[in-house]
Amino acid sequence: MEIETKSIGGVEIISLNGRLDAYSSNEVERSINTLIDGGCVRIVVNFKGVEYISSSGLRVMLASLKRLRKLEGDLKLACLKPYVKEVFDIAGFTQLFDICDEEDDAVKRCSAGTGV
Repeated sequence: MEIETKSIGGVEIISLNGRLDAYSSNEVERSINTLIDGGCVRIVVNFKGVEYISSSGLRVMLASLKRLRKLEGDLKLACLKPYVKEVFDIAGFTQLFDICDEEDDAVKRCSAGTGV
């Protein structure tokens, strides 16, 4: 799993590339937690490079969302490929997360504090 981070207007963007499974989920969780521990409460996760997500990956996203909402922040998801979006849908997570087709839209929604 490759993880890149950047900041745009107070929103942290984490771009993932690879499989988000039991092997890589701890690394992704550490990256998100490092941002949160550093005071970031508005985070976008870009899934453009993710072809596969397991239940471990779903757990990381849900735990991160819950942690951010307790801090009055939010986690937006962007650029989910059809298979990954289907996994979120089957798990019922599409009702929990604000999912955007494009990273720019997710950043705007995060900045504005809109969404689910």
